[in-house]
Amino acid sequence: MAKIETPRPVRGTQDMLGGTTEAFQERFAHVVATFDRVRKLYGFQRVEVPVFESTGVFARSLGESTDVVSKEMYTFEDRGGDSITLRPEFTAGISRAYITEGWQQYAPLKVATHGPLFRYERPQKGRFRQFHQLDAEILGAGEPGADVELLVFADQLLRELGVSDGVTLTLNTLGDAASRDAWRAALVEHFMSHTHDLSEDSRDRLHRNPLRILDSKDPRDRPIADSAPDIDAYLTDEARSFFEKVTAGLDAAGVAWERNSRLVRGLDYYRHTAFEFVTDRLGAQGTVLGGGRYDGLIENLGGPSTPAVGWAAGIERLAMLVDMPAIDKPAIAVIPMGEAAEMKATGIIADLRRAGVACDMGYRGNMKKRMQRANASGAAWAIILGDDELARGEAAVRNLGTGEQQAVLLDALIGTVTAL
Repeated sequence: MAKIETPRPVRGTQDMLGGTTEAFQERFAHVVATFDRVRKLYGFQRVEVPVFESTGVFARSLGESTDVVSKEMYTFEDRGGDSITLRPEFTAGISRAYITEGWQQYAPLKVATHGPLFRYERPQKGRFRQFHQLDAEILGAGEPGADVELLVFADQLLRELGVSDGVTLTLNTLGDAASRDAWRAALVEHFMSHTHDLSEDSRDRLHRNPLRILDSKDPRDRPIADSAPDIDAYLTDEARSFFEKVTAGLDAAGVAWERNSRLVRGLDYYRHTAFEFVTDRLGAQGTVLGGGRYDGLIENLGGPSTPAVGWAAGIERLAMLVDMPAIDKPAIAVIPMGEAAEMKATGIIADLRRAGVACDMGYRGNMKKRMQRANASGAAWAIILGDDELARGEAAVRNLGTGEQQAVLLDALIGTVTAL
């Protein structure tokens, strides 16, 4: 009979197992648990949106000319002939739901979510084709206070994860529509005068998305981008005031920040605040959390004009930075010997778990092997049950740290163990 060949995992995906000393899953779960705890402090509701959407949700939100839409999306035709895309980011799906589910009635709406996203790109350190993000959004709030709250939330999250050392909040303003249009025209004029010296990608961006040339990594582009005009010369009074209120709010909250006048969000619906928390601890790919204000997106999807601001953070990237959390260990190891004892132990362990006690029981092995596994599990106590103990209506309870052992009546076992 021919050997069955097991399919390999798809490139850019990963399997994660918890419970081992080096388990990535433990750090991954720690990031998610910390995010869920902190977002509750800030009053952000958990929201769920579908893993796949109509392709138009992302094409209209991100723009047909962006790399994500043109090169990276997982798009397919379903059995009904509709074009479907696995979500490459959260904001577009949340914005779509805000319109179609009538969430406008709850504005200003603070929501948060986390889960898998999908992009077909070259896998590298901390970057996968199925990857996971944390996401936080405030929809329906045009005040600078919303930007400040999101940034303080992000800062506290990174602090509570223990990764804030070596992470810097970089901040910029993209101005209001008038500021941005004037700046964009000045950038186009500047880059047009250097067309022949730009890289091929930047010459292409010049007509589609000129702001993205500012953060080009191509060495041919850097001198030209560095000499480009800053937005400050084109800010309206209103846009300047908005940015000043954001930075004043950060100062009042004790959140350190640095200005980066080259930080951009290239899509047309971005306005005012743009930000990234960056680190040099992950090599060239230094952003651990980023976002900005996207006042034009919901309108772009056919909804009413709605101000909004949000951020996203890669869970894998944060997990690479956090220290290994303590692995959850069972408090009790139940060790039965013999069929009758195993049956009794099944009831005991069920009662203990219902009482909120973490416990475990091996399925096989002699007394010595089961005791070895109990010690290796990190359990503090062992309940030992054999034919002799059953006959006396009791169990032996052993402190696995000291080796001390006491006999406890079965009727009093649950109460005695939970008290321990």
